Amino acid sequence: MAKKTVADVDVKGKRVLMRVDFNVPIENGNITDDRRIQQALPTIKNVIDRGGRLVLMSHLGRPKGGPEPKFSLKPAADRLTRLLGKPVQFGNDSIGPEVEKQVNNLKDGEVLLLENLRFRKEEEKNDPNFAKQLARLGDVYVNDAFGTAHREHASTFGAAQAMQGKPRVIGFLIQKELKFLGDAVSNPQRPFVAILGGAKVSDKINVIEKLLEKADTLLIGGAMAYTFFLAQGKEVGKSLVERDKVDLAKTLLAKAGAKIKLPVDNVIASEMTDTAQTRVVEGNIPADMEGFDIGPKTREAYKAEIAKAKTIVWNGPMGVFEKKPFAEGTRAIAQAVADATAKNHATTIIGGGDSAAAIEQMGLADKVSHVSTGGGASLEFLENGHFSTIDILD
Repeated sequence: MAKKTVADVDVKGKRVLMRVDFNVPIENGNITDDRRIQQALPTIKNVIDRGGRLVLMSHLGRPKGGPEPKFSLKPAADRLTRLLGKPVQFGNDSIGPEVEKQVNNLKDGEVLLLENLRFRKEEEKNDPNFAKQLARLGDVYVNDAFGTAHREHASTFGAAQAMQGKPRVIGFLIQKELKFLGDAVSNPQRPFVAILGGAKVSDKINVIEKLLEKADTLLIGGAMAYTFFLAQGKEVGKSLVERDKVDLAKTLLAKAGAKIKLPVDNVIASEMTDTAQTRVVEGNIPADMEGFDIGPKTREAYKAEIAKAKTIVWNGPMGVFEKKPFAEGTRAIAQAVADATAKNHATTIIGGGDSAAAIEQMGLADKVSHVSTGGGASLEFLENGHFSTIDILD
């Protein structure tokens, strides 16, 4: 996907309308994790350093069809002011005469952040009129919000469409995501090992099918392993399963042959707590127990597969890593992926969401090639290899 980036456009004196992902956690008006803002800084600085007049737009949370103070982006404007060391103006809406006036008063190198796009329900509906009003705010369109690139909303699709004839490009964050995920999908160095965890097979069906075509080995963990166990006729006790997906799991296993590896042992308990009494079982899980993590034999087997790999894509934890008794599987995989990066020069990609949270928490985020900024977006990209929101850009 060869796309022009913001570096290919002369932005001096121009209004640059940029979609960013400032969907950050906020508690009592304070941002508790500003990584998403930090990740947008290279593109932001590039525009303002070259004299662009920057208009940033983002969503935050899921407001119920109107403005809600707790979802205001004002704290993000304040944090960006601190990070840039220069004032960031704030718009009290995302469109309208007041906002247009603020945008048109911007001087070269100045920044304005619009209020939460989702305070207007037209955003998620990709309403053409709303998209046109957003488009009026820019001479150049930049998309640098990978986390929402899989959604055709007004800010990600409609506004870019409405700005046809003007430069429409990607930012550096999306450029990086496309490089890593794109190469993994289209041109992986082999062996290519995919690691899939998380709760539901249904979330990952299409990705599993796609990766079976591409990957050499598919390591399965998390609760979705138990749906595959049912498909093999094993007993899973009270474990989380999707009974309506058992036939599908059977089909996938038949299709995959030896490519899919399932856990050979599991850490089980009667409750999911920080003080749970655990034990390890191979084979059937007793009726009153539940599986919460991969066991030690599985960890060793999976580590051996990872150690041979040249390309690794990991999406979804191996167990309930938030609870101490069930964190070992995810920790072992995270360490194995980091080791493969260092020792094997493997390209290692962590696919956002919970696996990104786990690898951050374990202090290994800088020991892998790439941590994706979009959980759902990275899954969808692995599945389809492109996004319509990016297809329409230059």
